[in-house]
Amino acid sequence: QVQLVESGGGLVQAGGSLRLSCVASARTLNNYYMGWFRQAPGKEREFVAAINWSGVSIEYVDSVKGRFTISRDKAKNTVYLQMDNLKPEDTAVYYCNAARRSSQVPWGQGTQVTVSS
Repeated sequence: QVQLVESGGGLVQAGGSLRLSCVASARTLNNYYMGWFRQAPGKEREFVAAINWSGVSIEYVDSVKGRFTISRDKAKNTVYLQMDNLKPEDTAVYYCNAARRSSQVPWGQGTQVTVSS
């Protein structure tokens, strides 16, 4: 079964940057539309960004447009999320998975991002 491992989170001040990585245990997901999601305390998990297999088609939730950049390296089975100009409201556990629910695999542990004001 494909496993997803997220890393790169941490504690950062508002205005700072972090780069998240998500490594898949198999190349299966290389052809999938992959996404980053986040879940803040007491809230539902929400979509953040997605990228298609070629990297040509990309979408973001409005609240992160212009600040976050999603990318992927198929040779490394890895999807990245560069997060700049972070805000306290970005504080959440970040997860990656297939963007389409019908293609999703079991969720990983996620990586905690905490932005202090």
